[in-house]
Amino acid sequence: MDYMYPSVFLAYFMFFVLTLLTLVWLIMSRKQGFWGKNSEEPKYRMMRDDDEGNYNG
Repeated sequence: MDYMYPSVFLAYFMFFVLTLLTLVWLIMSRKQGFWGKNSEEPKYRMMRDDDEGNYNG
């Protein structure tokens, strides 16, 4: 029995799954607004809170 084919198919399957998960993550992050014009707002809000001494935690 040739063991090369199962390992090649497994490698391609894993590559397909990782690519699919990456695409799903990118689509979900786009829908949730991580790439929009206000995407950096949480960072600036945290920096303002640090400057003003408003610590949450």
